[in-house]
Amino acid sequence: MKRNLLIQLAILLIGLSPIQNFPLKALETTTVDNQGVVEAFLDGLILPMMKARNVPSGVVSIVKGGKLFLTKGYGFQDIKKSIPVDPTKTLFRPGSISKLFTWVSVMQQVEQGRLDLDADVNSYLKSFQVADTYPGQPMTLRHIMTHTSGFEDGGLGYLSGTISIKEALIRYQPERVNPPGLQTAYSNYATTLAGLIVANVSGLEFRAYVQRNIFDVLGMDNSTFFEPVPDKLLGTVAQPYSYEGVRYVVKPSEIISSFAPAGAMSATATDMAKFALAIMNGGIHAGKRILEEETVAQMLTRNFSQDNRLMGLTLGFFEADRNGHRIVGHGGDTQYFHSDLTIDLNEGIAIFTSFSGVAAGTIRDAIVPTFYDTFYAKELKKITPPVGFAARAEKYVGSYNFWRSNFSTLEKVGKVAGGPSIQLSDRDTLIAPGLAEFVEIDKNLFQSVGDGKIKIAFQESSEGEITGMVINEAPSMSLYKVPFIESAGLHLPLLGFSILVFIHVLVRRIYQRNSFAQKTGRLKKVMQASTFLAATNLSVFLVGAIVLSLAAESFFTEIPVSVKLWLCLPILGLIAGLYHLYCCVVIWRENLGAGLWARIRYSVVTFCGLFIGWFYYYWNILGFQYLA
Repeated sequence: MKRNLLIQLAILLIGLSPIQNFPLKALETTTVDNQGVVEAFLDGLILPMMKARNVPSGVVSIVKGGKLFLTKGYGFQDIKKSIPVDPTKTLFRPGSISKLFTWVSVMQQVEQGRLDLDADVNSYLKSFQVADTYPGQPMTLRHIMTHTSGFEDGGLGYLSGTISIKEALIRYQPERVNPPGLQTAYSNYATTLAGLIVANVSGLEFRAYVQRNIFDVLGMDNSTFFEPVPDKLLGTVAQPYSYEGVRYVVKPSEIISSFAPAGAMSATATDMAKFALAIMNGGIHAGKRILEEETVAQMLTRNFSQDNRLMGLTLGFFEADRNGHRIVGHGGDTQYFHSDLTIDLNEGIAIFTSFSGVAAGTIRDAIVPTFYDTFYAKELKKITPPVGFAARAEKYVGSYNFWRSNFSTLEKVGKVAGGPSIQLSDRDTLIAPGLAEFVEIDKNLFQSVGDGKIKIAFQESSEGEITGMVINEAPSMSLYKVPFIESAGLHLPLLGFSILVFIHVLVRRIYQRNSFAQKTGRLKKVMQASTFLAATNLSVFLVGAIVLSLAAESFFTEIPVSVKLWLCLPILGLIAGLYHLYCCVVIWRENLGAGLWARIRYSVVTFCGLFIGWFYYYWNILGFQYLA
């Protein structure tokens, strides 16, 4: 649920470089039927990566030919007690894979005639309504299931919580920043909204609904949405660890009850295999049915794509291309668990993986691509840049940011460093610096040079201007082209310059302390104003770095008092900047200071103070702009 988007993009575009030294050579396609070969493949890939990244535990289950083909645990469920991972008993936290169970629940209610995918969701809400930001354009369950609801992203201080789902949805409703159906922006809030709707129309609390209508039906006896887990499952959950210094430290369990439909599930690898088998078999497993075959087919059909030349979204599942194989599935992340479920309907294969630890995401991300590169290798054709591309290349250049981001609260500051950027090369190609190089293969469509696995498509307005882009491997998160006013190229140089000016003010103040002590009257006051301005604003960044680093682990649970106190400093900095502006007018009007150069220096400090104040305002650092 909380995956860092830029890290995710880097992994996708780099081509999963952590696996480049995988020791096994490509195997013949037929060997995928050999359990021993597949197990050796997994061990050769996973064990070295776990050791290198200090990952304490993990699990894999593979379905093939309509049955559980292979399942294996790695590491320890509990290090202190030396309890090894048991794939049949150890519960992992699949994170956002939980959403698939929410979508199945929705489709069950559609089958029963209680829900209509294309009806206004407000017609199913009893205690509150989704804001009518775009009159005449109601949000529907189809929008929610294809992540085109139009909500901004959020979660600071409240994503991990214990209040009821209904109360959380009322209290923390995010802004709508796009009309529904326009842009993909993955949304935990919208998914939770769908879960509440299931509860409203079924008469069952959501977690109880999933237990009765999915887990109990499929015999998923070691799975639950309840937190903490029920008594019968106590002592079976893999411990959340963080590797600190030279040892593993147990962290508090991540409670996501308030947004349970988006990511609260705990499950074993073998239970996840049962769910995959039901989806692959048209909604039935071991003679027990959770959905009709026609409904499953509807769910697995593409329902939305920003560009039909790329992968898109089904009703809840994400499409991806693995060496020419269409797969559907879903990833999942909590702070300490990283998971994936991949289903290949044509090959009859499903792979579930889950690993614990902060750095475990790279292992999870490596397994499926390497599996297909090993067992289903595909020869790539060399792509030649088209003649004359340079003449139309400039329009693609610029910075881009994900629509799955925040626009209205303190979380907006997460975009200050900017997102992916597109630049020109001298080879008639586009470059995302440090990530990949792309060559044009069709109008507004590009493919990565070398591995050829990544495609990006640019969005173009009716006036011919590039407004955004979408990445083949991330169909649920389209990007917009960043306007200059938001660009890192504007903010970061001015921010760096201002900080250097403030440091200079303080150093000069210390160096000339004896001279300053002899100043009197208005001149001394305006010089004091510069010192106060510099000290206050430098404190914003120095204190902020300390406070935010210490509070990082609680960001999704609460806004610590230390953060609230820190947020007083930008207000003080703005006041200091406005007072400095007044003083600047005074020194020019009264010709204070040691000549023209002194007044110019004072004006430069004033400019920096005003810029910093605007910086705080633009990135929502000014005031107490959070929902928690």
